[in-house]
Amino acid sequence: YQAKMDFALKLGYAGDQIQAVLNKLGADALINDVLAELVRLGNKSESEGQSSASSTTSTLVPRGPCPKEMASPELSLEDEVVDNSDNLRPVVIDGSNVAMSHGNKEGFSCRGIQLAVDWFLEKGHKDITVFVPAWRKEQSRPDAPITDQEILRKLEKEKILVFTPSRRVQGRRVVCYDDRFIVKLAFDSDGIIVSNDNYRDLQNEKPEWKKFIEERLLMYSFVNDKFMPPDDPLGRHGPSLENFLRKRPVIPEHKKQPCPYGKKCTYGHKCKYYHPERANQPQRSVADELRISAKL
Repeated sequence: YQAKMDFALKLGYAGDQIQAVLNKLGADALINDVLAELVRLGNKSESEGQSSASSTTSTLVPRGPCPKEMASPELSLEDEVVDNSDNLRPVVIDGSNVAMSHGNKEGFSCRGIQLAVDWFLEKGHKDITVFVPAWRKEQSRPDAPITDQEILRKLEKEKILVFTPSRRVQGRRVVCYDDRFIVKLAFDSDGIIVSNDNYRDLQNEKPEWKKFIEERLLMYSFVNDKFMPPDDPLGRHGPSLENFLRKRPVIPEHKKQPCPYGKKCTYGHKCKYYHPERANQPQRSVADELRISAKL
């Protein structure tokens, strides 16, 4: 009974229709007989619907696109999704890593931090935090050159940049581990980490940090003064950059690539590709359909 129910639901028939046929023919009926009865019921309900507009009978789910979908299949997709700044994840930037990367590992370039912050601000992010060790406020030295140091003060006034503590004890600098600040804040705020560092030592400290770093680390490149994160932060089979930066996906990944089988696809709602003709149909799984039919 359950196998016949699942098979008919995948073909797009309504749950109450399938139950009526199975009650009529019995659970031991052959699947071909069940399908024949479903087709007959569908044709009968269609003819009744044409003869009497006031009668409300259950009909087969239409497989082809409606005129509105044919006119602009992408329009309905955009209308379904409402995106705002509340949907964007908090961003925690490893300031030392970004600055050294922009300075080609020869100097600490504060301009690189500003470029990264500007990129996320243009994307609509409001919760941005940059961590930089406090000793970077000191005067530039030949062995540790710092350029555009006034940017650090400016970002600190804007409450974007935070200096991690450091102090001098008997002429020796004592520095707190800034990487731990970065990972802890990103983990607690359910955000993302912007860095080219893998934080292997911190991954070994806590299992939950290891999983978080693997899933929320956003690497990047600098092309001159252009900050460039990858379009596929977690690889070709992972989410796009737009969805990686968001708590809830803006456009589901499977809707991007059209199904190669088109209308002939028999996977139903379980198909992972995009079907324009199914844009307005509920994307429910077979299990959800069974639960709904059981309640009815």
